[in-house]
Amino acid sequence: AVGIIAIAAALTFGTAKSGRQVTEKQENTVFTKEKETLYLWYTDEALTSYLSSAAVTYNENHDVRVVPVLESGLEYLEKINQNSLEADAPDLYILGHDSLEKAYLAGLANEVTPPDRIVMEDEYIGTGLQAATYKDKLIGYPFYFETSALLYNKTYIRDLAKSRLEAEAVQAKEDAGLLEEDKIEALEGTEGSADKEEQFTEEQISAKMQELLPDTIEDIRTFADSYDAPQQVEGVFKWDVTDIFYNYFFVGDAIRMGGEAGWDTSQIDIYNENAIKSMEAYQELNQFFSIDTSQIRYEGILDEFMAGKMVFTVATTDAVFALEHAMADGLFEYEYGIAVTPDINDKMKTRSLSVTNCVVVNGYSEKKEVANDFAYFLTNEYTDILYARTGKVSAAKDVDYGYEALEQFAKEYEKSISMPKMLETSNFWVQLEVSFSEIWNGADANSELKELSEQIKSQITGEAYEEEYLEVTYEEQEQEEEYVDEEYFEENTLEGSEGE
Repeated sequence: AVGIIAIAAALTFGTAKSGRQVTEKQENTVFTKEKETLYLWYTDEALTSYLSSAAVTYNENHDVRVVPVLESGLEYLEKINQNSLEADAPDLYILGHDSLEKAYLAGLANEVTPPDRIVMEDEYIGTGLQAATYKDKLIGYPFYFETSALLYNKTYIRDLAKSRLEAEAVQAKEDAGLLEEDKIEALEGTEGSADKEEQFTEEQISAKMQELLPDTIEDIRTFADSYDAPQQVEGVFKWDVTDIFYNYFFVGDAIRMGGEAGWDTSQIDIYNENAIKSMEAYQELNQFFSIDTSQIRYEGILDEFMAGKMVFTVATTDAVFALEHAMADGLFEYEYGIAVTPDINDKMKTRSLSVTNCVVVNGYSEKKEVANDFAYFLTNEYTDILYARTGKVSAAKDVDYGYEALEQFAKEYEKSISMPKMLETSNFWVQLEVSFSEIWNGADANSELKELSEQIKSQITGEAYEEEYLEVTYEEQEQEEEYVDEEYFEENTLEGSEGE
């Protein structure tokens, strides 16, 4: 109840003049009585060309004119609320899913109604539907997403694959006793194969490349230990350890924040054994890869990757746009690939963090039915040019992204966990990022997570909360306990047999 009162207070603001940017052509449509007019608000200028094109296309087949309106992102939802109360309301708007709870509680978001015979699970990636859900109601159409995945230098992996295949071929000949014969033939000038380069099919090379791609962080460490790197390579694995978006995958499968849809305050689980072990594994990488947090930033890492200075990094979808343009301009001389983020090890899984932008129908709109229809059109029927025009990746299913790398990002998105939308925990990300930084630099993972959990649960309950300290069991301890249990069982069984 306290949270809802706070929301109501936050959304009861003074009047603010709208900073809308509408073209002359769009202004003319306002006074045209021929067709009904829908106003669509958005804050990202990169969407302007795409939204204008979508509006024109929709207009050709419907008695509706859609007017996209670019708004400042500053106090965006508050401006929507104020304009809605004063009658100059947007009929629909684009909003990050983590703000949907606030929009819904203010009456600015209604449950959406997909067109007849449309099964939403068949049309949109499941993560997007979860992101657009609040209290088991779908209150927006998933539009586009952002998440992180493993970016790798495909040229280096390909070269290594061929080198491994050649080494395996030589080993096979040695095992078969054929290599010595080949050397003799070569010395005698006959057609030997000792100095002949082995020829491998594309299928063989691709299979070996897939085998070399790491499934776990442990695989990357093993790779780094054995990799004979080209001269220009300065490190095998480097990523922005200062940004929670690139770090979160370490605890994404261990921490629970509001359930899969991110709204249920009864489902908070930050302080648990898996989360502690995951953060300890993260901390160990500081000693192995020695990344200086004072010098690190995502853009700089991407530049280093383009220069061929590393093999693996963690990147967001914008990397595809940047790398493709760099290749076209001759500034990136390699091939690249995207793979799903590796697990920590065979037992400890990972999940990346994702954010979904949604198209929301304003609860105050008088044209909800028409707005709902256009929202579906925009997010599901007009997706083929979304990436080309905006650099955004659609949350709809079966989209031809045009790049294999983006298809891999879609797979990562499908297994990712959405940023929660609970107002009471809105500072969680800042606090978790602080914890990551402290743990990376040597702080005790157990204590940091305990403190973080107590803070977040205190915010939710409204009173001081204390977690019981967890004694973490490690693999060696587990094996010892099993051994003791077996001995106890055998002794008791023997005693029982003798008694009989």
